[in-house]
Amino acid sequence: MTNLHDLLVARRSIRRYKDQPLTAEEVKLIMEAALMAPTSKSKRAWQFILVDDKDKLARLAECKPAGADPIRRCALAVVVAVDPALSEPWIEDASVAASFMQLQAADLGIGSCWIQIRGRFTADNIPSEEYVQELLGMPETLPVVCIVTFGYPDEERKPQDTAKLMWEKVHIDGWKPL
Repeated sequence: MTNLHDLLVARRSIRRYKDQPLTAEEVKLIMEAALMAPTSKSKRAWQFILVDDKDKLARLAECKPAGADPIRRCALAVVVAVDPALSEPWIEDASVAASFMQLQAADLGIGSCWIQIRGRFTADNIPSEEYVQELLGMPETLPVVCIVTFGYPDEERKPQDTAKLMWEKVHIDGWKPL
């Protein structure tokens, strides 16, 4: 990309991936982006679990009945978890790190998709967080916020149409009713 704005316009959620692994350097850059993400009081309470084993990805995709299928087909899934004892705004800290990973991936030409885990349930009504924690041997003290999938896109998505941005949602110097 030539600049951040172009990257933001072009970045879209990718749910279908080619069967091609990411390089070690690409994974390193994506994880560096996560580790450089700002956190409240620089607590860096997040933890990242990288999964690229196809069998484990298939089992991880069972974390909820809808919306998790990209996990099954991606080259890499990153589970984003946080220790809430270390940071009161732990959800925000995890979200910023996940977003930084997605932006870095887009800059590398790699697709990504945010898979919501917190507050979701498996088909058997087990909390998705517990399912992921058990599958990956994680401690209960690390809630899972999301899983971000990565891979080379096997679909084309149109860039954002900036003419359709909802500027009426922007208020200056106070609330202005619509």
